[in-house]
Amino acid sequence: MGKGFETRKVELPGIQAYAPLERGTLLQGRFEIIETLGIGGMGAVYKARDRRFEKVERICAIKEIVSTLSPALHKESVANFEREAHILASLNHPAIPKIYDYFTEGERSYLVMEFVEGKNLETILKETPGFLPVEQVVDWALQICDVLIYLHNHKPNPIVFRDLKPSNIMLTPSGRIMLVDFGIARVFQEGLRGTVVGTEGYSPPEQYRGIVDPRGDIYSLGATLHHLLTKIDPRSEPPFSFHERPIRAINPAVPPALEKAVMKALEYEMSKRFASAEEMKAALLRALGKKRPLTVPLVRPFEAQEVKPLWEFACEDEVRSSPAVNRGVVYVGSYDYNLYALEAARGRMLWKCPTKGGVVSSPCVWRRLVLVGSEDGSLYAVDASRGIPVWDFATDGKVRSSPRVIGGMVFFGSDDTNFYALDAATGELKWYFTTGGAVRSSAALFQDRIFFGSEDGFIYALKIHEGYPLWRYYVGRKIVSSPAVWERMLFFGAFDHYIYAFDVLSGRMLWRYRTGKPIVSSPTVNEGVLFIGSADGNLYALDAETGKLRWKYATGDQIPSSPKVAEGRVYFGSVDGCVYCLEAKKGDLKWRFRTGGPVISSPAIADDALYIGSCDGKVYALPLVKEGT
Repeated sequence: MGKGFETRKVELPGIQAYAPLERGTLLQGRFEIIETLGIGGMGAVYKARDRRFEKVERICAIKEIVSTLSPALHKESVANFEREAHILASLNHPAIPKIYDYFTEGERSYLVMEFVEGKNLETILKETPGFLPVEQVVDWALQICDVLIYLHNHKPNPIVFRDLKPSNIMLTPSGRIMLVDFGIARVFQEGLRGTVVGTEGYSPPEQYRGIVDPRGDIYSLGATLHHLLTKIDPRSEPPFSFHERPIRAINPAVPPALEKAVMKALEYEMSKRFASAEEMKAALLRALGKKRPLTVPLVRPFEAQEVKPLWEFACEDEVRSSPAVNRGVVYVGSYDYNLYALEAARGRMLWKCPTKGGVVSSPCVWRRLVLVGSEDGSLYAVDASRGIPVWDFATDGKVRSSPRVIGGMVFFGSDDTNFYALDAATGELKWYFTTGGAVRSSAALFQDRIFFGSEDGFIYALKIHEGYPLWRYYVGRKIVSSPAVWERMLFFGAFDHYIYAFDVLSGRMLWRYRTGKPIVSSPTVNEGVLFIGSADGNLYALDAETGKLRWKYATGDQIPSSPKVAEGRVYFGSVDGCVYCLEAKKGDLKWRFRTGGPVISSPAIADDALYIGSCDGKVYALPLVKEGT
């Protein structure tokens, strides 16, 4: 069966139910809560009114941290929270929100700061059709350089922001840039090493080794500019691969000198980047041949939202997990470390259950349990009615695979290269199978066989009760796509750009179809037609028996979302930020809905509604059918 394995359990402390503050709540006899802007693993963010100023309406933002979380998670959260308070209190710059107060009431701590009106650059990027004006992007970059110059020259010690990305850069109605979320900013000391923090795709390579250096912010600014100029999200690409996507090959309007400046900022080695934000600012000015570009009017957002959401729920971080709906409840995970239970009819939060890592895995509901994996390496079984963990099973890698329950056993994969079978009721290990790569694919079943893919490039067929292999097939590139079974055929996509069809019993390949780029999306089959997305931006509809193309539909970016079909229509999301509804027979667009971030999540459909998450941090409920379509 492979290498030896020792099971272990993670004991969770008692977790109290969390509820955000109600509208009208008064803090310190002064700050009146107006609305909740977002809810996450550590508490919530509120819009509030400072009632001390009776003759003017002074609006502020309040960040909250709640102490009812696990001790380890709470300790880390409080440290980040207090660091942000102390850093902000020491700063005085127009591009940095001002801090007004910091206090504790009961088990909750609060940071009161300036409320920033406007939109973040990620939202603007996704709402804007076509490329952003180059001069506008450079003007934003110069403003960011100005604030980095201030931070990196801060006395007595420089401050490194460490999480520069479009979603942390706000643009006010006046065209002014502001940096938000100083939660992981750090005072720089020569030779200092710290924890690995930041956002994959934007973080510099040395930050993964715990090295904190101002030149890391230079790299992150380069990654941000590459994203703004090309509209290619670095979070969806291999790490540190910007050189494989030349800016001018994607957006010819970018001057060669500007491309050169951005790519210098993105050098893998710190010593090859700009030595300072001042040096990068000078290079950007030279790139346009001007002293400084004029601030052009804000790009008008793309407003073609053809459907109105039934409701939307804001988490505190990206929602890449795909929802599951059961008995009027929507279950979904978030990168804010939580599994949420939301009322399907109104989007009201019923409970949230914290884990110790981001939740990318999609939940599975079985009897009275909700099962879901976490990037903390564990599979959790949570009581569906109360949100309290019943059991958990720890692996040695991130659990991004989504669990499947079959015959009282739960099957899932882990980045530790193993595929596991557990007793669904107790979490007891039944068997495991070791592959040669991370297992992020989820399982499919046919009779007594279970199928899944691995990043080692193999598709595996195992005996469901014993776990021994029946057959495997090597495609040459990693398989993240989860297989689907229809009739006696097995379908999946791979990073070699192909969609495959196999005989489930013999493992013989029946056909394959090549797309333009790797495939992360998982297939679905409806009425003899296979639907699947590709990183080339197309949704494909193929004849399931022959692999012949029936139609394809082009979106504005990659499609990692897996499609769902209902009532003759196919629904899916795209990295371009939209949720799409197409006519299933011909691929005609029926409607689309634009969110504020890439849509990696796959839709769930129940009771004439579609539920889906977005990297804008929200869960959306959309009507299946729009009148007149």
